[in-house]
Amino acid sequence: MRLTDRVAGRLCLITALFVASAASAQQSAPEPAVAQDGKIHLAVVVTPKSGVPIDGLKQHDFTLLDNKSPRPIESFQAYTGRQVPLEILLVIDAVNAGALGVNVEREAVDNFLRAEGGQLAYPVALTVFTEDGIRIVGNFSLDGKALASSLDQYNAGTRAVGAAAGRSGAEERWKMSQDALRGLMGVVAPHRRRKMIVWISPGWPDLPEFAGQADDKQLKQLFGDVVSMATLFAKARVTLYSINPIGAVESVAGPTYYKQFLDGITKPSQVDVGDLALQVLAVQSGGLDLHSSNDLAESIKECVSDAVPFYEIAFTPAAADHPDEYHRLEVQIATPGLTARTRQGYYAQPPSHR
Repeated sequence: MRLTDRVAGRLCLITALFVASAASAQQSAPEPAVAQDGKIHLAVVVTPKSGVPIDGLKQHDFTLLDNKSPRPIESFQAYTGRQVPLEILLVIDAVNAGALGVNVEREAVDNFLRAEGGQLAYPVALTVFTEDGIRIVGNFSLDGKALASSLDQYNAGTRAVGAAAGRSGAEERWKMSQDALRGLMGVVAPHRRRKMIVWISPGWPDLPEFAGQADDKQLKQLFGDVVSMATLFAKARVTLYSINPIGAVESVAGPTYYKQFLDGITKPSQVDVGDLALQVLAVQSGGLDLHSSNDLAESIKECVSDAVPFYEIAFTPAAADHPDEYHRLEVQIATPGLTARTRQGYYAQPPSHR
């Protein structure tokens, strides 16, 4: 199962879209997080305290809270089995991992693709993030062996900038990573399927000095980046998964440092580059951050297993009193012992911005 020529061509144009994507996020008016039908669609995964996602739930089992107030669920769909509308993109990060990390990533991805005779449960596309942007190594396919062979034929170079390049190198890699993710989501957004991006990387540079040195203009610009990124996730219906292949290499506080940034921010004075960290974006999108396993291929498999079954609910967002008004989302399940995981929030816009 492969992409049509039209879609494959669009995927190959990802690099060209990076700059335009980032620029439009800075210059255009705030966009609403709604789909074409005027609603926000949420992919909801329900699990016990420990275990895999479960099926069999009905709409009346779900309660949606928007800023702690109940919000009507206007549509509901349960998805299970291998015929669900789902696409998975694996990203090997050769920019932030370094040579050792890339080798670990490649070996793990190869093992994952060749497992079970190379028969993949859902269509997978294989991408590599280098200094030249994201390259599509293998288009969406159910043939894991063919994808693995494509990876074998691709020489993923590592990025020259890094710790040795100092702060300037870290800033460059941070921006490259942001633009790469935006470009990738911009290309897959039109697909009428649930999209999972599994990004294999130790994470993006923290730039801890930014908050203390940024002026009001820079904080406002970064806040706009946070808003536009969250909106892009919502409109593209992308769930992000982060897998650390080699452990934290730049965060002095360790692999859980990002957790202090998980609460959505409401104004520019609160913003930090940590609000756009890979792990933060993954958890806020309803995905997972995996960093403690010694079996990277098994971690990839865990992300895929987390995809199905899932439920899709849709609702009309609340009216905002001002631009970029943050709304925290929570889905509660009537059955005790079950937890729902989905997108954690969105930025609402006044009617004039819709």
